Amino acid sequence: MEFDVIAQATNNFSDEIGSGGFAKVYKGRLRDGQDIAVKRLYNLTDHAIEGFWNEVHLIAVLQHTNLVRLIGYFHDPETMILVYEYLPKSSLNTYIYRTIRSTVLDWNKRMDIAKGIARGLLYLHQDSRVRIIHLDLKLSNILLCDQMIPKVSDFGTAMCLDGEDTQVVRRNVTGTYGHMAPEYAVAGVCSVKADVYSFGVLLLEMVSGINAREFYWQNDHQNFVHFTWNLWIQNKVLEIVDPCFTSSSSSSPSSYQEEEALRCIQIGLLCVQAHAEDRPPMASIVLMLGSQNETISLPKPPYDADPLPRQDSQD
Repeated sequence: MEFDVIAQATNNFSDEIGSGGFAKVYKGRLRDGQDIAVKRLYNLTDHAIEGFWNEVHLIAVLQHTNLVRLIGYFHDPETMILVYEYLPKSSLNTYIYRTIRSTVLDWNKRMDIAKGIARGLLYLHQDSRVRIIHLDLKLSNILLCDQMIPKVSDFGTAMCLDGEDTQVVRRNVTGTYGHMAPEYAVAGVCSVKADVYSFGVLLLEMVSGINAREFYWQNDHQNFVHFTWNLWIQNKVLEIVDPCFTSSSSSSPSSYQEEEALRCIQIGLLCVQAHAEDRPPMASIVLMLGSQNETISLPKPPYDADPLPRQDSQD
């Protein structure tokens, strides 16, 4: 895509709608009336440049309703720009995290969104032309269209699996604390099960409204996943459920049911089990989220330890 076309569409990059460590994002409109989101890199570090080409090469071969669509790009020695479809409802974290949200999503809508994200990951892991590990799945990387359909975005740290490979090792680990699988965070081991772990954290956040990373810093470096597990084995895990569903003064629609919340928490805990081989594949997760009749196993601890006996069954 020509630079002049992008500059004209964004009125010379005047309508900024977001920013990060390496880039700013602008809203624009093409001559045909299509709204676009333009990501312009300003800090051209080696990491940022690698992420740019990752996005270009990976998203170009992906086509799924739950993945963000790349419309075009521009690059020269001093400028790197990515052009995406514009998603007007912003990112999912602004609807979920208790500390920043202004609008509350009802229970059914949260579950619909979780199912959409799971389907997007399933496509990446086994149904696309190349098998892809996202490696930075979190609520702020889930964008929403007008119909609140979730779109997985930001493939800057993603990796491909070649041939029959089931894992690769990355020397420079990049990701978000609290969302990274332990084997990836500690040893750089990348497999689809690393995404499963991140999805588990995301699902627990959607049930609770808690930001896992923020929880760590506000609770004496306590891990949110471990905290949830400890409540699970004490049969108190419903304490993490978003109070917008459980408080007596809640004005949220009545679609919330404790049994569904327990089921989602159990699925989330299955996803964050300590050992990658114990975590279910995304195909199983899609089935578990989509059918109340699908059997769900009891989870093992999210850390290496002798499992503590549970006081009561919650399945």
